Amino acid sequence: MKGTKPALMRDREAILVLDAPDWLPEDAAVEWRRVMPILAERRILTSADLGGLENYCLAIGTVREMEAVMQAEGRIIRVDGLPKRHPAVGIQSDAMTRARLLAAELGLTPVSRSRPSIREDAQEDGDDPLNLS
Repeated sequence: MKGTKPALMRDREAILVLDAPDWLPEDAAVEWRRVMPILAERRILTSADLGGLENYCLAIGTVREMEAVMQAEGRIIRVDGLPKRHPAVGIQSDAMTRARLLAAELGLTPVSRSRPSIREDAQEDGDDPLNLS
């Protein structure tokens, strides 16, 4: 699918404060605490978006966890005497891709922030072009 992503709208029902779920692994919870204030300030995150935020944080947590594994064990392992790529390389790569896609959806990438991504809600001014009444 090509083209530009739709602009993110401020939401009157936006979540402004929400602690990381207790079940999140520590690295994922650290990311939650980093991005939640950013999303709250933009007033775009609602309860419908929490799954995406959780998945984004889990993906970032997985990237960090796999990096720690590879730093301890190396990126190359021996299997039957032959050098093979450590399984953590693929896991980390998949998590990086998921994190990048979800970050763009949440407006957390430089490109997504450079677009006019947050428009003021037209109804705040009482100017709703779709209201025919």
